[in-house]
Amino acid sequence: MTGPSAVGLALSHVPKLHAYTPGLQPTGAGWVKLNTNECPYPPSPRVAEAILRELGADGAALRLYPNPASSALREAVARMHGLGEAHVCIGNGSDDILNLLVRCFCGPSAPAGFTLPSYSLYPVLVGIQDGASTTIPLDRAMRLPVERIAASGARIFFLTSPNAPTGVGFPNSEIGAVLDAFGGLLVVDEAYAPFARENAVCLLAGRRNLVVVRTLSKAYALAGLRVGYALADPEVIGLIDRVRDSYNVGRLSQAAALAALSDADHHAGLVARIRSTRDSFAANCRTARGWFTFPSEANFVCTEPRDAKGRTGPSVARAAYDFLFSRKVLVRHFPSDALTASFLRISVGSDDEMLVLDQTLDAWQKAPPNA
Repeated sequence: MTGPSAVGLALSHVPKLHAYTPGLQPTGAGWVKLNTNECPYPPSPRVAEAILRELGADGAALRLYPNPASSALREAVARMHGLGEAHVCIGNGSDDILNLLVRCFCGPSAPAGFTLPSYSLYPVLVGIQDGASTTIPLDRAMRLPVERIAASGARIFFLTSPNAPTGVGFPNSEIGAVLDAFGGLLVVDEAYAPFARENAVCLLAGRRNLVVVRTLSKAYALAGLRVGYALADPEVIGLIDRVRDSYNVGRLSQAAALAALSDADHHAGLVARIRSTRDSFAANCRTARGWFTFPSEANFVCTEPRDAKGRTGPSVARAAYDFLFSRKVLVRHFPSDALTASFLRISVGSDDEMLVLDQTLDAWQKAPPNA
């Protein structure tokens, strides 16, 4: 082979990067997939209708670029939250919004902050930007460390609420205290807010240092179409728009998102059903199994399995994960963080999927444990 090595031509930080590792996407039939927090139910019937309508009989609309600003969708999101259109930016999933925020506010001398544990994409995005970062570890009490965030020195701080992967929601009173004390931009990543008791949208009024990020992947069942949005002061939205790709959200995704937002009854039904299943499963983990389980306000449950001898710990969690995997039940295990290493994060599935999960966990607990 001739020519210079691409690795040698790349920016010096790029070969050192570690890409984000998503949840396993299995191929083949028979899997119970409870590892990526997808909605177990289909989206509103209006979504498919809107996509077909946008396509037309011959699909000719696909030869045309989408609306570059997702203007109709911005207007719909703004109306839903009682805000002006200038307070909204639409992204190719909420991950796109997070990436744009890192582009704007993070660099080698402008650190981004986040808690540990939290969404593991944050350090990946910071690394791509060759930015600095600061982290604040959480403990099992999962109290929001207001003073430490305020003193973090971060230019921008990412806070998942409800937290991933524990599912614990942080109260608005504590988020408001952070906003009052923190000198940077606070991004409240609310991917799971529709399943929570409260959210931070009401805190936007009169505050220039808050960004609320949402996705339509979870509670609207549109993970395959990649639509998310930011709510913030128009000045912040203007900065995001400066670094946003011109056509970052496709025609079909815009049409589908508009249709999903228009069916409030379907959305409310999905959320209520998932909340009910979540609460029932979490209660069963705590009472019937005697497992420590974080109080979830998301569409998943983070629980600490005990084996047949009553033991917990990272090796026990891994054994439970492996047993489930061997029977084609997928969940998540996060061994790299001390707080989550002994836990499993389990997405809320359909009633049939949760029944298979319960039966498989019963079989694991009855199996002879390792000595």
